[in-house]
Amino acid sequence: MAKNPTRSILASAFPEIDVELYDYIEGILDENKDNLESTEHVYEAIGDMLQDIAGAYKDETEIKEICSQLLDALTIDSKPETKNAENVLTAPLCLSSSSGNVHQDEDETSIWLKKRGSASLVDQKKLEKAELKLKLKLYKRENKDKPETGGVIIKEATAAQSTSKKDAKMESKGTNKSRDIKIENFDIAFGDKTLLTGADLTLVYGRRYGMVGRNGIGKSTLLKMVASGQLRISSHISVLHVEQEVVGNDTIALDSVLECDETRQNLLNEEKRLLDIINNKSSDEDKNVSDSLQTIYTELQAVEADKAPAKASVILAGLGFSPEMQIKATKEFSGGWRMRIALARALFSKPDLLLLDEPTNMLDIKAIIWLENYLQTWESTILVVSHDRRFLETVPTDILHFHTHRIDAYKGNYGNYVKIMTAKLKHQQREYEAQQMLRAHVQVFIDKYRALPKTAALVQSKIKMLKRLPDLKPVEKEAPVVFTFPDPEFLHPPVIQLDELSFSYPNTTTQVLNKVDLSANMGSRICIVGDNGSGKTTLLKLIIGDYDPTKGIRHSHRNLVIGYFTQHHVDQLDMNLNSVEFLATKFPGLPSEEYRKRLGYFGVSGDLALQSVASLSGGQKSRVAFAAMAMLNPHFLVLDEPTNHLDIETVEALGIALQKFSGGVILVSHDEQLIEMVCEELWVCKNGSVSAISGGFSQYRKIVESELAEQA
Repeated sequence: MAKNPTRSILASAFPEIDVELYDYIEGILDENKDNLESTEHVYEAIGDMLQDIAGAYKDETEIKEICSQLLDALTIDSKPETKNAENVLTAPLCLSSSSGNVHQDEDETSIWLKKRGSASLVDQKKLEKAELKLKLKLYKRENKDKPETGGVIIKEATAAQSTSKKDAKMESKGTNKSRDIKIENFDIAFGDKTLLTGADLTLVYGRRYGMVGRNGIGKSTLLKMVASGQLRISSHISVLHVEQEVVGNDTIALDSVLECDETRQNLLNEEKRLLDIINNKSSDEDKNVSDSLQTIYTELQAVEADKAPAKASVILAGLGFSPEMQIKATKEFSGGWRMRIALARALFSKPDLLLLDEPTNMLDIKAIIWLENYLQTWESTILVVSHDRRFLETVPTDILHFHTHRIDAYKGNYGNYVKIMTAKLKHQQREYEAQQMLRAHVQVFIDKYRALPKTAALVQSKIKMLKRLPDLKPVEKEAPVVFTFPDPEFLHPPVIQLDELSFSYPNTTTQVLNKVDLSANMGSRICIVGDNGSGKTTLLKLIIGDYDPTKGIRHSHRNLVIGYFTQHHVDQLDMNLNSVEFLATKFPGLPSEEYRKRLGYFGVSGDLALQSVASLSGGQKSRVAFAAMAMLNPHFLVLDEPTNHLDIETVEALGIALQKFSGGVILVSHDEQLIEMVCEELWVCKNGSVSAISGGFSQYRKIVESELAEQA
């Protein structure tokens, strides 16, 4: 068989290229050979792909030279006398069909192997293209020079979705006016991991859905795929996903919120343009412009443009922005406050579908209570992922349980979901066990009388009965989450003591904290609460010794070791390493088994410990951060918002671990579940002072609710 000239050129330039990429590139060239008249044409067709494969090893000039060689080969090959009849590479490779041939022995639950019914698979070509693009990116990363620890491979999510011909027809004609959302029979995979198989998601307009499920199962991925359009919904439905903070610039916070109302903003821009014309043009042209301006004013009145600043201000105030903060430029805010502005923009714009991913992470208790009340009056559809049990009890009208590659829907709030799901699982297990007993009993009869001629007919009827029984499955229990903090040696009191302590930041006269008296010993379980900006994190920094007090004295035991978990601890993990390598880098000199054991204390075990940190979910990264903190064998755990990104089961596991920990705990959190499980003392930061309150967190919540009622 004659050797293909284009393959020879590609093999020479890229000796380690995957065979499927050979086939795909050859298919593109062969399919478009009649239209490729110059090197530039070839470069436009496959240049970006070749550059992805080459990475940093070849520049644009070298890639264009390869394209020139390929053009020459195509020109020779297109002549009749040089065509090779044996060349079968005349079309791009269909990755989905080839996978069915190559991987027949693999798990049949793979989303690429799942057989569909009569519904048609939409955008198959786009799916194949996305899969190839993923392969290219993986190839590029895998063939870069790597350190001994290995490079980061960022996986991408892919989806397959079915749709009925009726829905597709209505969408193409624009006759589908329903604001209900139905995504039927869809699959999602993240790299080689299947997240959902044959799932259905129905969101009825006007209902509020809370999604729950374990860390790393794919909840955030699902939200991103709906928001990006990879899972398609009707085009007339507006979707807004609060995921990224707003860009910091000179725009003030209030204007940043107002700008997201595009209709109002466009009318205001047109008003400004027309007024400029009136000021600069002759009087002969004023009449037409004046008529247009009058139309603009009518439309502005119709959309109640004059009331928009007040509405935006109310939303910002509810999320903690004082009047002074509302007129500050967005660039002056930290990332957490910019996320609040992004949330305010979403609440102000009121899309048909609002997607929220852990919205309470960035908020203090006052803002959380306000948001709970605000969302209960929301008129369109909400899909929220949250670990905050109180929030899930208050806001959702429905709960979606994401587990074992499917989504189950339950009416009611989180408490109702737990009650129904528990009863459902008990019933499912009882049915399964009863059927197993029946099967065993009938099988004994069959085995006993199978050989007797007189009972042959009866035996056959029993066999047929067994075949007709439904194939019930036992309850698939999710593995329990268990955290374990190593117990430290006992330290005699006083362990930590702050006497008349005051603090001001350098070059400022404002005291953040004033005359604080606080003591904590090995048995302490203290929770520090207060509004954002009230000094909670500053107090923690003083307790652990990162800040020196302006006045007063900080005493600590000479042998004291503090484990400090910060809100940004996860951001400080090395994304280029796996979890075992990360611990080995921070705490060298121990055997690999010890690092794996320490990670296992926080549920990071098996293959998960060998995945790159970058590929872990937010909750899994938090577990790695807990493991790193526990490597110090601390006497005191000082935790600043430790529940961010943790699922409800993991928050409970953290609470149980802190209850069992023999050292001291100082906690800053807004998670009622954790606070009520762990804390025995409640300290409130307000107006520069720190005071204790009796009655626990429930009493503090009543105080905050009364303050909000007074402000309203």
